[in-house]
Amino acid sequence: MILTWKDIFIKEKKILIDILMKVAKERLKNVIFPDHNLVFNAFRMTLFHKIKVVIIGQDPYYKPNQADGLAFSVQPHCIIPPSLRNIYTEIIRDLGLSKNHFSHGCLFNWAKQGILLLNNVLTVEYNKPRSHLFLGWEKFTNSIIHYINKYLYNVIFILWGGDAKKKMYFIDQTKHYVLHSSHPSPLSAHISFVGCKHFSQVNKLLLDHKKKIIYW
Repeated sequence: MILTWKDIFIKEKKILIDILMKVAKERLKNVIFPDHNLVFNAFRMTLFHKIKVVIIGQDPYYKPNQADGLAFSVQPHCIIPPSLRNIYTEIIRDLGLSKNHFSHGCLFNWAKQGILLLNNVLTVEYNKPRSHLFLGWEKFTNSIIHYINKYLYNVIFILWGGDAKKKMYFIDQTKHYVLHSSHPSPLSAHISFVGCKHFSQVNKLLLDHKKKIIYW
């Protein structure tokens, strides 16, 4: 039997209902991102059994018309945010790509190739980063990592920054791979993200397991 996101969401129904009721109450009094139909976009874009890589973000972008439900991704018309700009710069440096390789900040193409772009927290209040940190989302996303760890093999987890590294506890590194560094934010990228070469490492590991590489 192949486990699906539907199976997992049913297993996590109780915690999900509790979180979504809290989010619904927040939407009545505040502007919340992303739009309700985009909150679970990461799961729609990357099927459970197709996951090759998991990249953990913090919480969604908190300005209008940015968040699209995928970690680090923005809607195509948006200016590329600083953290994603640093990610692109590292990819270009790591893989020797053209400086004009990236024209927008939408990462749907990554998701379709088997990268689960999962934020630690899936909603946020307008102009208030980390405002939904205590609604229960972390418990839910910890469970997501647990299921990936248990039912899949040789998944590459990319953990940038302190929040993401907390997920390491749920990952069996005898059956999966973990790449970690500081967060790509301009405030911390210089610590260990710059020069991390995670993108070439991902493709090498995929080739080692006879999987298709990621076309970043």
